[in-house]
Amino acid sequence: MRVRTAYSVAAMTSLALLSGCGAADMTKQASPFANAQGSKTVTLSVQSWVGAQANVAVAQYLLEHKLGYRVDTVQVDEVPAWDALSQGRVDAILEDWGHPDQEKRYVDDKKTITRAGGLGVTGHIGWYVPTYLVKQHPDITNWKNLNKYSSLFRTAESGSKGQLMDGSPSYVTNDKALVTNLKLNYQVVFAGSEAAQITQMKQFAKEKKPFLTYWYAPQWLFKKVPMTEVELPAYKEGCDADAAKVACAYPHTPLEKYLNTDFTKKGGKAAAFLKKFKWTTEDQNEVSLMIADQKMSPADAAKKWVDSHPSTWKAWLS
Repeated sequence: MRVRTAYSVAAMTSLALLSGCGAADMTKQASPFANAQGSKTVTLSVQSWVGAQANVAVAQYLLEHKLGYRVDTVQVDEVPAWDALSQGRVDAILEDWGHPDQEKRYVDDKKTITRAGGLGVTGHIGWYVPTYLVKQHPDITNWKNLNKYSSLFRTAESGSKGQLMDGSPSYVTNDKALVTNLKLNYQVVFAGSEAAQITQMKQFAKEKKPFLTYWYAPQWLFKKVPMTEVELPAYKEGCDADAAKVACAYPHTPLEKYLNTDFTKKGGKAAAFLKKFKWTTEDQNEVSLMIADQKMSPADAAKKWVDSHPSTWKAWLS
């Protein structure tokens, strides 16, 4: 829910963990393959976080090696990706964390975008602290106690307040409103990207320093840096309807896929395959870990996963 430059097929094999902050809106640079008529080409939108890259890597590998398609990828921020999909600049978004305004505009009203079913993964955003800190201060996992510990989280960027670390400004976040509405003595500080945020968290963890961070699941980093979620006021339907008044936790969001409507009708086996593409959180984390932590190229990580999970992906091709 967060929320990028166009890549050729060859470049995709070297796509690594990308920076989300400052990534250009490339919707005006349409892929030459998007929504192509009479040719076996597919263009996929790839978001900057590694879980989304894992989806695209596996889908691309299977489209190319099992169905004979040429695949192009376009990296674009979350909201502009909907515009690009509606215009046919990309054919598919494989991981959307919930954009009701865009869904109403393009799916329900204009009908230029078609729902393509669930990814099989449920996403959740929250505030997290390292588990080693919880062992020292067990009550820190309740938001009501955060002000008591704000001095632990001070940094040069947050000044006299505690730091609440966010990733890319392009990601969906209610954190500034939450800090204000819950009257917390904290300052939201953006690391700039998922990659930069991970680097900071790993460094804090290496030194066993306190940190409070916006983070999300599924995410491979939990295996490397155990974290515990801070309990915010319970989420209730509609509690986040007014962005300025949000004072509740983030929801659990089943992640969805969307296709350009013309591509849905004319995309043949590729469109049918992408509708059936559905895997688990464990599957996605397995590929993400290979890309981000083991530094494998997305193409190599996809091949390794495909080679070891034939019973999963063969159902997508049937």
